[in-house]
Amino acid sequence: MLVLVFFLGLAIGIGFWIWQQIQLNRYLGQVLRPFTPYSQVMLPLIPGLRHEITLLEQHQQDLQQSLQTYEKILDFAPVGYLQVDEENQLLWCNQQAREILYLQRWQPGQVRLLLELVRSYELDQLIDQTRDRSSAQIKEWVFHPSCENAEAMLEVKSLALRASSLPLPNGQVAVFLENRQPLLDMNAARDRAFSDLAHELKTPLTSIRLVVETLQNRLESPLNRWVDRLMQEVDRLISLVHSWLELTQMENNPAIQLRLEVVEVRSLIASVWATLEPLAQQQQLTLDYSGGEKLWIQADKSRLYQVFMNLLDNSIKYSPPNTKIHIEAKIIPKNNNYGNNSSPQCLEINIIDSGLGFSASDLPYVFERFYRGDTARSRESQPSRNSKTAIAGTGLGLAIVKQIILAHKGSIKAMNHPQTKGAWLQVVFPEVVANSQSQDYS
Repeated sequence: MLVLVFFLGLAIGIGFWIWQQIQLNRYLGQVLRPFTPYSQVMLPLIPGLRHEITLLEQHQQDLQQSLQTYEKILDFAPVGYLQVDEENQLLWCNQQAREILYLQRWQPGQVRLLLELVRSYELDQLIDQTRDRSSAQIKEWVFHPSCENAEAMLEVKSLALRASSLPLPNGQVAVFLENRQPLLDMNAARDRAFSDLAHELKTPLTSIRLVVETLQNRLESPLNRWVDRLMQEVDRLISLVHSWLELTQMENNPAIQLRLEVVEVRSLIASVWATLEPLAQQQQLTLDYSGGEKLWIQADKSRLYQVFMNLLDNSIKYSPPNTKIHIEAKIIPKNNNYGNNSSPQCLEINIIDSGLGFSASDLPYVFERFYRGDTARSRESQPSRNSKTAIAGTGLGLAIVKQIILAHKGSIKAMNHPQTKGAWLQVVFPEVVANSQSQDYS
């Protein structure tokens, strides 16, 4: 009986399986009926399609792995990186960007407006400019982090940031962030240390100079020439210390106290040249001035004298014998860089010599303190004042000149003149006084 039941169940099961196969074949027949005329063509392609699908799946896995690798690299990078979509929604950022921008509220996988997470309109504007212009952009600004409570605001410090942006497909933008605050803090600490050192050097240098003066009066030739040489070096060190303290003071306080008065430029330049003329005569150098005779500006006369003394002294040092130093003064229209001052005109003064000019690699740095170019072009390597080497960095002189001109809200630019091939210093003062006003000060 049990055997009969077993075989009966087996027969029913086999019959049900056969019925399922028949139904499946009917369904496949209905599906494949439209492709029946092409079956002979398609059947050989099926193995190839399977292979291509396998390759695509493998390629997708490789791309996913590469993406994860790049994310790990960017997360480990020492600069911040963030990426936004066409609506300025934050798609991804690395750990450095989260720390720089204080993105504690953002979690990977979230898509939120960047401006909601970071209250920096400068960053938002940079991204919009990058997308609108379809080109890389660079921007520097001071970032003030926003905090949810007042206690945290006291602990969070502002940061000097530099951002470089890059347009991506589909309106996306990538931004690299650099925190420049540690560098600025380090430079400030260095400047304080040098200033403290300069203050400490003033007293012993003055004492040394008094001793050298005493020796000068007591020693005779040939020993006195060594004392004279020592006096020159001591005076150079005293001048260096004084210049450093002056430059540090001007940089720490850009709005230095100026004793403004109406100054006639032509007569001021003439007085500076009269002081330097004995040095110029040693090389048969002459001054060629062109421009208006009565050009007046609002300026600190003593500071302006210092500017032209330094610039003309450099021109004399690096000019070949029997040449001219050209000074051209002219009034030019004012552009928007100088604000809304009362005068609609600027005064441009060009100082041009006939030397070999500046080295192309040194031009961007000639106004930096203690900058020295190639040692082959440094001042110490020059055998004489009329050396045929190109001009290198000149210590603190040009740095002080730049700070004085900036205090007058002007600008200075270093170039090489296309005709004389010599150094070309262009100074612009944004405020020209009318003749009728100048009469009251004469």
